[in-house]
Amino acid sequence: MAERHKKNKKYKLLSLLFFLLFSASAIIFVFSLRSNYSHMSTLRDNLYAVDQNNGDVTTALNNLRNFVTGHMNTSLTKNNSLYPPVQLEYTYQRLLQSQLTKQSDNTKIYTDAEYYCQKTVPNGFYGAYRIPCVENYINTHSLYKINIDPSLYQFSFLSPSWSPDLAGFSMLATIILASLCLIFFTVSIIG
Repeated sequence: MAERHKKNKKYKLLSLLFFLLFSASAIIFVFSLRSNYSHMSTLRDNLYAVDQNNGDVTTALNNLRNFVTGHMNTSLTKNNSLYPPVQLEYTYQRLLQSQLTKQSDNTKIYTDAEYYCQKTVPNGFYGAYRIPCVENYINTHSLYKINIDPSLYQFSFLSPSWSPDLAGFSMLATIILASLCLIFFTVSIIG
């Protein structure tokens, strides 16, 4: 009976030790998950600042993508939102504005179209005969058409369920230590 009591006491002490280690590991796990999310937020905010200031968006976007796809608790996925979570709004607006500026060059093409159609259809009623002529001329001579797909400037990244970093290893340690704690606690009670 005394030997059984010694074993139970030993199992309770081991159970307590594993519980303390489990608690420490769980705290490290929670803080490392928070750290991953915080770093992702910093990278995302940096990307938005670079986008707004017309900086090196490609590098900032690659830094964010590489971090999110390599670390837990950093997802930038499309949830119930209509639009993806990362949108390079300023890059898209700059490209759109440059296309609109190029589009203004089409004013000369319109003037040329009117001149061409006036010579080609000199006796025609303007609305019935010249409008199709002008439209055809513009369609065949216009160099710039605005056709920018906004989805090329919208991104959604998915983080892994487990990653080989402090968060991932502390998660494994927490699970293993919780299991060991439970096993030794159960053995000490049954024992």
